[in-house]
Amino acid sequence: MLYFQLVLMAGTVILSYHFEYTDTFPIHSQGFFCYDSTLSKPYPGPESASRAPPRLLYPLITVLPVLTVLLGEVTTVLINPRWSSRERIISCGDCCFFNPLLRRVVRILGLFSFGLFCTVIFAGAVQTVTGNQTPHFLSVCRPNYTVLGCVSHTQYISSYACTGDPDLINEARKAFPSKAAALGWYSAVYTTMYVTLVLKVKGSRLVKPSLCLALLSPSWLLCLLRVAEYRNHWRDVLAGTITGSAIAIFLVTCVLNNFGSSAPEEGDFHQKEMEGVPVSENPLPPACDKLSVVKDPGNAPPDVT
Repeated sequence: MLYFQLVLMAGTVILSYHFEYTDTFPIHSQGFFCYDSTLSKPYPGPESASRAPPRLLYPLITVLPVLTVLLGEVTTVLINPRWSSRERIISCGDCCFFNPLLRRVVRILGLFSFGLFCTVIFAGAVQTVTGNQTPHFLSVCRPNYTVLGCVSHTQYISSYACTGDPDLINEARKAFPSKAAALGWYSAVYTTMYVTLVLKVKGSRLVKPSLCLALLSPSWLLCLLRVAEYRNHWRDVLAGTITGSAIAIFLVTCVLNNFGSSAPEEGDFHQKEMEGVPVSENPLPPACDKLSVVKDPGNAPPDVT
């Protein structure tokens, strides 16, 4: 299963690369109405000119959760005395052996990376299929309304009628859902759920909610910024928010079991430790689990037939 997971991870990386940086999957060319005011906003410039450029956005999406998980796991090991009595190595399949801390960190961050690439794939696939335009689409499309014969705002143009830069036009057709909003909310929800479910803070009830709100605020501001800069409609960022949040919640609850142990016996061991029940490190062999009762034939009741 370890090799299968590595192959699956490599496949998601390759597929997300094709959606993000190649034209392997052609974008659907959706039409527009003449003089559509919702698509006639001024061109805000390339993504690098945004107040949340990719060079700032993507490092925050990836580095902040990694630092939070590493800090949380190391702190848990240092303050929890039960970790000192655990096994120093744990086998993973038939070939690899990990320290319990390293195994847990790899499990949490590995699934986070997998979900990140899945978010890119899902958002890219929906953008490719729908081809919805950004608010500044007509500014980069530059249609010739005279040649198209536009005389009314209700006239629909279904043919390809753009005269602008093809690269800018293709980017302007990737509005729904907002990929930046999906990635931002995926990272924020995943990290917030980790803080909520794993970190234990004693002495104050406001530390954890304040930290969670601080982690969610940048994603909320990012959505507002995407709308204010005319890079996405409000429905685009809403769809991106739902997409990223849903993927994060699904992975945490259904795959990671709320960041709990992947092995049932390990969770039972910790539960018994917390309840103060001594647990034997050398359990009885399977042959001793059940007691066989042998009846004395002399004392057996007569068979009445």
